[in-house]
Amino acid sequence: MNTATGIHNSTGAINTAVNITMLNNYFRLFDASRTDKRAMQDLLSLFTLDAEIVLNGNSHTGFEGFMKAFYEYNQDIKHMWDAWVLQPDGSYQTNWAVCGQAADGTVYAKVGKDIARVNDEGQIMYLENVQADENAFSKYSSYE
Repeated sequence: MNTATGIHNSTGAINTAVNITMLNNYFRLFDASRTDKRAMQDLLSLFTLDAEIVLNGNSHTGFEGFMKAFYEYNQDIKHMWDAWVLQPDGSYQTNWAVCGQAADGTVYAKVGKDIARVNDEGQIMYLENVQADENAFSKYSSYE
């Protein structure tokens, strides 16, 4: 038995692989969601309705509000990421890099890590975005 997750190894390995595939889809769908309504629907379906989203240490409930705020400030985005790794506490973590174009036309590049927790149904119930620039999400501090 995996003591970190309380799951027997054979089932845990399958769940881990399924969760990692879903988390990879999170980044792919995030990038596509700007112009593809189906991608946005699929992206939102990866999250519980009451998912805790943590940006710059500030906790918010629900992912849809963040996405609406994000695309108010950004025209386009492209993520690259390392493999998601199951942590001893049962969460998943990856390092990422992103390039994008803000709504005002300026371009940017950022790096950081994501920490995700997935429920038994395979949905993201917690996502923490930790950016190398601790003020990177300051404009999203009050989205709802």
